[in-house]
Amino acid sequence: MPIIDVHTHMFTRHWLELLRAHGAPYGVQVRPDGREEIFRGATPVVFPQPGHFDYDLRIAAMDAAGIDVSIVSLTCPNVYWGGEDVSSEAARESNASMAEAQRIHRDRIRWFASLPWEYPMRAVEELSRSCDEGAVGVMVIANVAGRSLTEPVFEPIWAEIDRRGLPVLVHPGEPPGADLMDMGSYDLSWSVGFMFDTTLAITRMIFDGFLDRYPNLKLIAAHGGGALPYLVGRFEKGNDVELPARRRMTASPTDYLRRIWYDCITYDPGALRYLISVVGADRVMFGTDWPHQVHDVVGSLANTAALPANQRDAIRGGNALRIFQL
Repeated sequence: MPIIDVHTHMFTRHWLELLRAHGAPYGVQVRPDGREEIFRGATPVVFPQPGHFDYDLRIAAMDAAGIDVSIVSLTCPNVYWGGEDVSSEAARESNASMAEAQRIHRDRIRWFASLPWEYPMRAVEELSRSCDEGAVGVMVIANVAGRSLTEPVFEPIWAEIDRRGLPVLVHPGEPPGADLMDMGSYDLSWSVGFMFDTTLAITRMIFDGFLDRYPNLKLIAAHGGGALPYLVGRFEKGNDVELPARRRMTASPTDYLRRIWYDCITYDPGALRYLISVVGADRVMFGTDWPHQVHDVVGSLANTAALPANQRDAIRGGNALRIFQL
């Protein structure tokens, strides 16, 4: 069974320079160790590494780990800054670089398209172009410049993604209000804020009946779904006490949690086993978060190796082969 990494990231130098010039409220700051990191105000967002810019380093790392295919994506803050033209340029350039990498490394690289979500017509155009260039899915941050993914303005994008039946990696960024919650301290924006961002976005989709309106969506909740598995009981209780006139779901919250997919990046084997107990091994895929400083190639391999063979094989590659039709 091939090992397919569905959560792994790439940047381009041009994307970084666009952000440096036009990225407000994002900016590049120098860390105490002399290296550059992307912040939103006082909140750290992402720490670029050499591997973010170098496909040769990526292929070497994949070979060393035994990873057969990487489905690469841009990470936060994606392209949700700079205005319509800059956002569209950043998406187009990043997507083009990934398409070129797929052409060069035909058996090793696939990619998620990034879209200028704040400008739906431009986003739909970029989605069409990206699919023509070989994109196998879409990346979206769990909030689009602070806006909910379920806002009506984004409906044309979701409708086209649903029509195409594409997988969508829902990846967190710093949540709205991170500065007010003092998440800049101790990298809490990463350890807590990111989990909160994914959890809130997917929960809102579930209770909003989003998966009923877009039945062909294949949502992938990053980082083991954040806190989603742990909150399953609270979701069920919330559904029990909801006023019938306000209810938009047609199934139970647990049913919806079992309709979406997750990666295995939990850092803890017990957390991975609990995720599987809630949603099933057929809903979990392999991810590493490489090349972020906090990647867990070793842990993802070890934690999946400790599972029964059928679960291990499904998570490492079988599920991805099925939903990405590789």
